[in-house]
Amino acid sequence: MKKHIPNAITCANLFSGCIGIVFAFSGDLFTAAYFVLLSGIFDFFDGMVARLLNVKSAIGKELDSLADMVSFGFLPGVVMFQLLKTSDFSSAYLPYLGFIITVFSALRLAKFNIDERQTEEFIGLNTPMNTLFIVSLPFIAQDYPAVIGSSILLLAITAINSFLLVSEIKIFSLKFQQMSWAKNKFKFIFLILSAVLIAFLRFTAVPFVLVLYIALSIFHFRSSAAKEG
Repeated sequence: MKKHIPNAITCANLFSGCIGIVFAFSGDLFTAAYFVLLSGIFDFFDGMVARLLNVKSAIGKELDSLADMVSFGFLPGVVMFQLLKTSDFSSAYLPYLGFIITVFSALRLAKFNIDERQTEEFIGLNTPMNTLFIVSLPFIAQDYPAVIGSSILLLAITAINSFLLVSEIKIFSLKFQQMSWAKNKFKFIFLILSAVLIAFLRFTAVPFVLVLYIALSIFHFRSSAAKEG
């Protein structure tokens, strides 16, 4: 029975993502964002539970990627589609460019599955963080409608984030092998600063969190390389 628990959590991630997509297509991007958060929670715990129960399996890995493709691949594409649909440039075809995010998310997940370098770290931006950033945009638009309503900015975000998904930039994972400050100081700094930013800015903090994540990852790996050298 216990071997099915992680897969059940993964299926909950998929189910939550499907509901989020329905809300996104109906134009309710705020509710969609909360289902993304729920999917993220399930995605975090399915791997943790699998390790704790020692029931990791090949089907679990494949199921996890398929669920992520829906929750963190298709869903952010739909959100960007809707944002471009209501942007300052009126075009029947422009919004479909939002699904470039979905295409590069698929490439990212496929690359992750066959890349043996990514057992303890990421090469390229992970799809959950990318999705969290995309779904934060409607919240930011409430305070800065002119900025987020810019089709040029939205297309720039689509291009930059798509590049980051398949880039060779090393990004640290938030899975701790040990709790040593010396080996995880940049991870701890990231978590502390992110918590402070989110406490004060809520969803508006997400772009800053994303930049912080990439910057501290670069420092983390440069520091590790310097110590090894």
